Amino acid sequence: MARVGSIRKAAEELAITSTALNRRILSMEDELGVPIFDRLPSGVRLSVAGELFIHHVRNQLSDLQRVKSQIADLAGERRGHVSVVCGQALMNAFLPEMISQYRQEHPAVTFDVQVCSRHDVQDALSDYSADIALVFEPRLFREFHCVIDVPQAIQMVSAVDHPLAGRKNLRLSECAEYPMALPTRANGVRHLLEQAAVRLSLNLPVMIESNSQAMIAQSLRFQNLMTFQIPLGIGPLDEQVQHSSIDSRDVSEGRLYLGHLKGRNLPVASARFLEQLAGALDQHIGEIK
Repeated sequence: MARVGSIRKAAEELAITSTALNRRILSMEDELGVPIFDRLPSGVRLSVAGELFIHHVRNQLSDLQRVKSQIADLAGERRGHVSVVCGQALMNAFLPEMISQYRQEHPAVTFDVQVCSRHDVQDALSDYSADIALVFEPRLFREFHCVIDVPQAIQMVSAVDHPLAGRKNLRLSECAEYPMALPTRANGVRHLLEQAAVRLSLNLPVMIESNSQAMIAQSLRFQNLMTFQIPLGIGPLDEQVQHSSIDSRDVSEGRLYLGHLKGRNLPVASARFLEQLAGALDQHIGEIK
């Protein structure tokens, strides 16, 4: 209810009736002696007491997961559950490879991986729906603890028969002469491109805008459009696709951030996976220097 703002929607997700859910909430409020939800014409929202209560519950659930992982470690078999929010670019190759490596050693660990825009990192970490965030150019907040940030230069990606294919270093003004398929403005790469376009007084000819990397990738093949990506987001290229550097004078280098909620004790499995990610990103920094 706190997330969806509606008793009916929450009941549907829990597969129970609205009446049954409301009865449980009323019973809990009666036990606490205060309402934990404010009832509004448009739905419900947490009261001040409700905010305190749900924060306590989330802390308790997080601690329980951490203790379960520690107990499993005592038995010599690491179990647990890792929840990660990540920009779509890292879903192409980097994160699947990292999870595969981790599960080879710890096959009992399960993962929940959700796409996250640069604007949604704070909510995902603050409500404990995610342990770890790995996002390019996120909107940072005070409670975000950065473990490592990695420089990433923007690259143009296109089919090999595109007029600009094969050029090692492109100016953004040259790219702006050709149609583009771009992610939405909630994406970190798009954010840097828009900043550069404003500074250079350029109009980006966006023919297709999508929050789906798969849609954009297919547009390069079938419509001969171009897009832009970070090196860690490109992954293995097939023979029909190529990438070229964008001049750093036009589009500034961005940063890929790995971190978690400050002050939170992560479950053992999540903490170990975080260490693995940090090590891989640190190695990547060494390779690009």
